[in-house]
Formats: sequence, C-alpha cells, structure tokens
Amino acid sequence: MNFKKQILKNGLTIITVPIKDAPSVTVLVTVHTGSKYESKEQNGLSHFLEHMCFKGTSKRPKAIDISRELDSIGSQSNAFTSQEFTGYYAKAHPDHLDKILDVVSDIYVNPVFSPEEIEKEKGVIIEEINMYEDMPIRSVHDVFMEVLYGDQPAGWNVAGTKENVNRMTREDFLNYRRKHYVAKATTITVSGNFNDSTIIAKIEKLFAGIPENSKEGKIRVVENQNKPEIKIKHKETDQTHIVIGVRTFDSKDKRSFTLKVLNAVLGGGMSSRLFQKLREEMGVGYYVRSSEDEYTDHGYLAVSTGVDNSRVEEVVPAVLGEMKRFVNELVPDEELKKAKDYTIGNMYLGLESSDSLGEYYAVQDILSDKMLTPKELAAKIQSVTAEEVQELAKEIMLDDKLNMAIVGNIKDKSLLHSIFHF
Repeated sequence: MNFKKQILKNGLTIITVPIKDAPSVTVLVTVHTGSKYESKEQNGLSHFLEHMCFKGTSKRPKAIDISRELDSIGSQSNAFTSQEFTGYYAKAHPDHLDKILDVVSDIYVNPVFSPEEIEKEKGVIIEEINMYEDMPIRSVHDVFMEVLYGDQPAGWNVAGTKENVNRMTREDFLNYRRKHYVAKATTITVSGNFNDSTIIAKIEKLFAGIPENSKEGKIRVVENQNKPEIKIKHKETDQTHIVIGVRTFDSKDKRSFTLKVLNAVLGGGMSSRLFQKLREEMGVGYYVRSSEDEYTDHGYLAVSTGVDNSRVEEVVPAVLGEMKRFVNELVPDEELKKAKDYTIGNMYLGLESSDSLGEYYAVQDILSDKMLTPKELAAKIQSVTAEEVQELAKEIMLDDKLNMAIVGNIKDKSLLHSIFHF
C-alpha cells in the first residue's frame, strides 16, 4: 500500500498506489473546492457542477454516451461533493485502465454545460434535496452543522437551497470552474493493478488542457461560542433524531490520532460505551454511534442516535455522562487496546478495494500536511496513551463547545436547556 506523489510543472498532482495482482484499478480526480468556496448566493453550485460534468463533454456530447461507454466495460463510476473537495472516479478491470482514464479526464477537462441539460438537472437536484429532507436520520446532521457554524459556508447545506438551484445558469458554472478547477488544485490518483512506468505520461497527455491560472481561496471558518447551543427542526415523526457534539480542531492537529481513539471508545462498534449504555442497558434506541470529522480549519466530535419521542430527556444526560467520563477517569488498558485494534482493523477493512484506497490517499493530500501510509497511521494510533485521551477530553468536553441538533416531534427546547450541560 505504498504510494508515490509527483507534482508536474503546471501544478497538477499525481498520486499512484500500485497493488500487484489487484482485480481492479481506479482513476480518481479530486479538486480542492467544495461548498465552503461558495458565496451564499452560489450555495449548491459545487454540487450542481459535479452533476453537470456527467451530462456531456466535447468528446461525448450526451450523458448516455458517457454511461454507455462505462457500462460496456462493467465499470463502476460516481462523483461526490463535500465542503472542501469534489471527486470524480471510475473503477474497472485493469485491462480497461486506458478507457476509464480517458473518460474521467474528459468529464473533468471538457464538460459542455448544455443549458438544456442544466434546466433538466435542476429537477433532479431539487428532488435530491427533498429526499434528504424527508430522511431525519440524515437531515439532523445538516441541522447540526447549522447550530455549529450558523450563516457561513460551513453551516450551509452542500446541496444548496432549492431557490439557488433554480437560479443557476451556464455562466455560473463557467465562472466557478474557471476560478477553482485549475491544475494546482487538482489531484489525479490511480490505485490498483496498473503499470506504474507509463501512467504519468498518459495523465500528462489527457490533462494537458487543464487551466493553469491561480486558485481562489475560501473564507476561514469563524467559531464563536460561550454556552451550550440547541437547534430543533420540528417534524412529525415517531422517533426523535439527535446529534450531540463538541467543537474540536482542524485536520492537521497532532491530537487527531488521540481523537480517533477517544471516538472508538465512545461509539465505535457494539461494545462501545454508548452502544452498551443506550441500547443494551437502557433499551432506548436502535442506532447510536459517534464520529470525528476534521477539515482544514475546523472539526468536531459528534454522537448521533434515534430514540422514542418520550425518552429524549433520558437520553441526553446519558450521552453527556458517557462523554464526561473521559474527563473524570482514565480509559482502562484493556478497553484502550480494544479501541485501538477496532480503529486499525476497520481502517484496513475499508481499504480492501482500489477505489477506497485511492480515496484514502487523495483526501489526505487535501486535508493533511503529511500523507501517511496505513501502516504509519496504525503506528500513530497505537502510540496513543490513556493520559492523552483524558487530557484531550478536558480540552474539548466543555460547555462552551457543546452543541445539539434535533429533528423530531419537539417544539419547545426550554426543558432541554436545563439538562444540556456537562
């Protein structure tokens, strides 16, 4: 799982991750831009543009031309947009590397943005927004971002608003792409079974037309909080979905390895503290988990669960109690070891395919100062001590970092304020 990273004269980055005898190969193109690079009026443009790149290129004028070509070789392809990066990929049998490299580069370098296709795709994206709004288990995380970051890019929905989507024009896509889809913000990652000696020349040829102008930046996230905050989105549901979390730090912070271990103890797997407390002991919900997310200039640790509407006031103190335990007591050696092994084991299981391995390195290239191999990352996790976990907990488990989002049949949050604190 070793890799090579090379930056071309025009600023384009190439990462190669060869895996001998792998049954597949993946070509992934990532660009260092996403919803945090948008204005409020543009919110949703990064995501919409990602959709439009599959709707026709100068070489493949229609969407069916792209999908038929990829389907004909049994390829899997997709794209994704986040706050800080957008990605386009295709995965296939190693014999078809040249084909998927050609298609993915064409999608990225030569989209046509047909006005007719833009108008049609507006309906698709609006229904995507509607779909997620109808899924409280998903939409509660959008509410959590709103309570954390408010009216700034980090607090806006990546998909944007329906009003914004309906206003977007071809000129919006061209202007945004000109500012952000440039060589120095683009990384091509090839992972899996391929000939490492010829791939660089092929990439240079296919991406020769990529703009070399400067890349526009983003406004840094502002975090300003002095007491616990709660945001409720009322929805007639049988179950209340809750996210409770604390502000942490950015992706380049050395404490990120400690946070991964703390997160695993708290909500990683069915033997985690939260699962045992809420599901096995209290029997209050089907799912409960925790996650840690870090970006270039902010981060958070979040617990999510879905419970009966009548038991919210039981669950909130229970979750806070499990979080506070890290401050008051050291994690026992056996539990710490289990959390480390769980984290490392899940990491390796998540890297079994060529596309997941490619994404592992591509995302690091955007979010980290130094890219680590899985083995190096595992060593960092193994080195975390119980004392470091407790010290980190003392730094982040504070009322002025504490936030909660709720989607469910709750209208009055006054009762929750009295119990929502460490």
